[in-house]
Amino acid sequence: MNLFDIKGQKAIVTGGTRGLGRGVAEGLMEAGAEVVVIGSSSHVQEAVEEFRGRGFNAHAVQADLSCEMQLREGFSQAMGLLGGQLDILVQAAGVQRRHKAEEFPVEDWNLVLDVNLTAVFKLCQLAGRVMLRQKRGKIINFASMLTYFGGYTVPAYAASKGGVAQLTKALANEWAGQGINVNAVAPGYMATSMNTGLLQDEKRNASITARIPAGRWGTPEDVKGVAIFLASHASDYLNGAVIPVDGGYLGC
Repeated sequence: MNLFDIKGQKAIVTGGTRGLGRGVAEGLMEAGAEVVVIGSSSHVQEAVEEFRGRGFNAHAVQADLSCEMQLREGFSQAMGLLGGQLDILVQAAGVQRRHKAEEFPVEDWNLVLDVNLTAVFKLCQLAGRVMLRQKRGKIINFASMLTYFGGYTVPAYAASKGGVAQLTKALANEWAGQGINVNAVAPGYMATSMNTGLLQDEKRNASITARIPAGRWGTPEDVKGVAIFLASHASDYLNGAVIPVDGGYLGC
């Protein structure tokens, strides 16, 4: 048996229209999986058309994950497209807001927590019900370096990503014995649109790069391998882990 074989597996990837989520969706499809990409805007249709043009088995669902009704309808639609089977759930959707802590608007706090943590729980719960019936499944959540650090001007994001790690462990405790693996990826500093401000700040960019032993920021390509590992039989005895993909940043 090829431990890393995921051909024919059925997956949902949130946030799969750009950045790391797109990289993971692409990686899963390159490895032979059928993927429903959930995105919050009409760009999800464009992304999926591009994937299909490359011969991938892809579907698009547009849903605002901060809205419970759209989240549930989006999940139901995705399950219909996959024929009622779900082998892999990847939750890469996320939002960021920056303000000084003493000025942080509660509206932005609520939005970040709704998308980055509450929606993650709700989709884990929905997917978990399917996977418990199947007695198998892989859930891959996206944590962050701010799971470990507090950061600056991003208290909501840091809180949400700390919560993702603990949620991942809590679900793993309950579901590991029932054939479901729940793990998380903690990306380091990645060259994506979410980090445009940092990338354009020459001083901050240089200081961050100097601390990364790999000598560069990560890219969506760098998360493909760990996602395939966590989606495959190779990770069957791994549960509740938060895996840094950071070029060695945490060890420096």
